[in-house]
Amino acid sequence: MAYDADVIVIGAGLAGLAATAELVDAGRRVILVDQEPEHAIGGQAHWSFGGLFFVDSPEQRRMRIKDSHALALQDWMGTAAFDRREDHWPRKWAEAYVDFAAGEKRSWLHGQGVRFFPVVGWAERGGYDAQGHGNSVPRFHITWGTGPGLLAPFVRRVRAGAARGLVQLRFRHRVTGLSRSAGSVDTVSGEVLEPSAVERGEASSRVVTGGFEFRAQAVIVTSGGIGGNHDLVRANWPERLGTPPRKMISGVPAHVDGRMLGIAEDAGAHLINRDRMWHYTEGIQNWNPIWDRHGIRILPGPSSLWLDARGDRLPVPLFPGFDTLGTLEHIMRSGHDYTWFVLNQRIIGKEFTLSGSEQNPDLTGKSVRGVIDRARSEVPGPVKAFMDHGVDFVVEKDLGALVRGMNALTGNSANPLIDEDTLRRTIAARDREIANPFTKDLQVTAIRGARKFLGDRLIRAAAPHRILDPKAGPLVAVRLNILTRKTLGGLETDLSSRVLTEGGQPLPGVYAAGEAAGFGGGGVHGYRSLEGTFLGGCLFSGRTAGRAAARAVK
Repeated sequence: MAYDADVIVIGAGLAGLAATAELVDAGRRVILVDQEPEHAIGGQAHWSFGGLFFVDSPEQRRMRIKDSHALALQDWMGTAAFDRREDHWPRKWAEAYVDFAAGEKRSWLHGQGVRFFPVVGWAERGGYDAQGHGNSVPRFHITWGTGPGLLAPFVRRVRAGAARGLVQLRFRHRVTGLSRSAGSVDTVSGEVLEPSAVERGEASSRVVTGGFEFRAQAVIVTSGGIGGNHDLVRANWPERLGTPPRKMISGVPAHVDGRMLGIAEDAGAHLINRDRMWHYTEGIQNWNPIWDRHGIRILPGPSSLWLDARGDRLPVPLFPGFDTLGTLEHIMRSGHDYTWFVLNQRIIGKEFTLSGSEQNPDLTGKSVRGVIDRARSEVPGPVKAFMDHGVDFVVEKDLGALVRGMNALTGNSANPLIDEDTLRRTIAARDREIANPFTKDLQVTAIRGARKFLGDRLIRAAAPHRILDPKAGPLVAVRLNILTRKTLGGLETDLSSRVLTEGGQPLPGVYAAGEAAGFGGGGVHGYRSLEGTFLGGCLFSGRTAGRAAARAVK
């Protein structure tokens, strides 16, 4: 039986596009299959902020950030905290990825026309010691054009391959099985779904109109993770993060369901670190949702007062933007699955950025004027829309009304969890610490430290002031939900992206990349992420898989 192509790529997200583009460059024939409609090409990356992790970049150097390969590797390993026998390949991938981020990553992307916002962001600051979790310096580079801008060259390369007859684009093809002949996995079978004209991100039809079977010398799995499947998230929830949330909102569309991971496992692949996952604690329900339970993440500056459901401040160093999973663990052991930011309009106008391409039309549209207008505005338009329409926002002129609104929002008006007098004392105590340039309040110290970095001073950290200052009002409270996002574990792969069996041997003919492979090796991040590393992990592992498969096929 003849082959239909040299390689079949399952999943048309960023990793799948990167792999396919490399195969095209090598002159290989590819079938790219995806269950969603063609206009959804690019998958989750389309909705992303376009954040990328670079080391010692020109943008960093212009902002007087002293970064190095050694410092980045120290941060990565301290954050990953690899401690399992299965971490052999993830550790190797981590070393290779830091090499990539400190080496050719930026020039490779720049050569394809990708450009970057000049202000570097400082995500996941850690707050522990030098060998612990977190970025020691700012490394979060925003793609000019956000997610769509990063996708553009890879979509272009794949479509050029299709025009040359090297790529068959098979959308609305849902894979249900992988099988072997002559010892290698060379057959991909599944169901053809009826055409769908829904908007990108909306749930598409699952009506089956037929079947398919394709054969190739190699298969690359780039199907994503489990973030849209809340049942699977709860089933894999680790005990170390406490009780799984009763309520979660989704940072990814429903089709990110993890089905392909089980199909690959049934074919002999080894799925590791399935209990490692990355969910955000600053999620708000989208007032204008695209998919079911659609949530948006707040990218906060350092000044908001972070309170648990009862109004108590979160412990040091669980400040906004410091330790995502440490905060998640604390929340899930509190007996409640939500928290609060309490702040004022001056802080929200300066410090709130909403993650996602659709929430940043200026950056996504590459509008310099839009960026300038955002910086000049009292509150950016997308943030103001949530203040006006978001169900998780309470905006009031005085603290008493704010507390009543907070308790009403959570259904606790009759038996309030938040006590006005207690909260007033908490805020007033923090506000007294603002009077001097020195303080015992470590969050205030963090705010002052952030403002020593030019990028934060310009656009991310408000000048220290009293939250209860009437001139900085009105007051704002934001209920924060658990927002599902990334799978950190995945299919175990070697440094050639070959999928391994439980015995550690390559599964013949099968490669994996992107979130399906834990962004490399089955979990390149270990237990935690440094941020800006998910899209880059898709690019690096997708490129690696495409090049390796191109070399392997005849």
